Amino acid sequence: MAVPLIDLADQHELLREPLEAAFAEVLASGQFILGPYVEKFERELAEYCQVEHAIGVSSGTDALLVALMALDIGPGDEVITTPFTFFATAGCISRVGAKPVFVDIVPRTYNLDVEQIEGALTRQTKAIIPVHLFGLPANMGPINDLAKANNLAVIEDAAQALGARYDDKPVGSIGDVGCFSFYPTKSVPALGDGGAVVTNDAKLADKIRMLRVHGSDRGYHFPLIGGNFRLDAIQAAVLSIKLKHLNGWVERRREIADRYGRKFEDLAMTTPFEPDVRFHAYNQYTVRVRGGQREAVRHHLDACGIGTRVYYPEPVHLQPCYTDLNYRPGNLPAAEAACEEVLSLPIYPEMTNAQQDEVVAAVREFFKAE
Repeated sequence: MAVPLIDLADQHELLREPLEAAFAEVLASGQFILGPYVEKFERELAEYCQVEHAIGVSSGTDALLVALMALDIGPGDEVITTPFTFFATAGCISRVGAKPVFVDIVPRTYNLDVEQIEGALTRQTKAIIPVHLFGLPANMGPINDLAKANNLAVIEDAAQALGARYDDKPVGSIGDVGCFSFYPTKSVPALGDGGAVVTNDAKLADKIRMLRVHGSDRGYHFPLIGGNFRLDAIQAAVLSIKLKHLNGWVERRREIADRYGRKFEDLAMTTPFEPDVRFHAYNQYTVRVRGGQREAVRHHLDACGIGTRVYYPEPVHLQPCYTDLNYRPGNLPAAEAACEEVLSLPIYPEMTNAQQDEVVAAVREFFKAE
């Protein structure tokens, strides 16, 4: 059977009754922008993340952008982050006029290499953005210690990691501010774009609430220059329904990941790693195929009807828009190697064991032929 990389049809069929009820309720209310449905979801998300404040915004990208704006990061500032991530992480740094400074990754976890951060610090460094890539938390303890010692803000890019934990703390609650995405491929998928910012800092939360409505604190009064970063009420209503299922969905993802690991342990590829004190949410199940075989595996799986995706084929520091930063191939070798070797396989809560067996059989067929 064909197996897609992700399939939301079964999830939405299972939730059809509460989703349709939510649609009807929001439609009847006439309240489509912010309002009670957004406020309800914000309270639920804050409770889930064990923080004081959650602010719904228009996307995960806008969550990062508004967090940087709220921290007054701008021209002349530098922000340290990873080159192995979706472009938005660095793009938002550039959009506020600051300079992204890329530090290489740990090859085994794909997370920011804490040991290399200190060497990248300058007087202009104002923040660190670790990315909890694929659902695995970055090494937040040492990152926070380094940030505190150097008076830096920590913005968690937790777009792929809602439901993950570090030292039993939910991601998003560990740094100064956490940013989430509810894009349809994420663990709690909206029916379109959506995002959120979480924090324990009341002043920062108030500022973010202002910035998401053009910088207004009341009526047509604008103490700040912000943007249109609002979360739609219909998306908030959908997310409220889905958030209740997140823990069960994460547990199912972890079951699938464990099963993959056991069935792949004798193959010549590297499976995901979960270090001590880190609880992986497996938004993606990403393997590593060395020896230049990644594309051959990908083409074989495509021929078998198995969905795959390469997250990410080019490191951010070598993107054309960043030529002015003067990075060259070989500057960040671990990230560059990962881009050549990673491949994400199907994983989603509604995936059956029979579907997973199809994926396993196709992967094993490739390596057997080799």
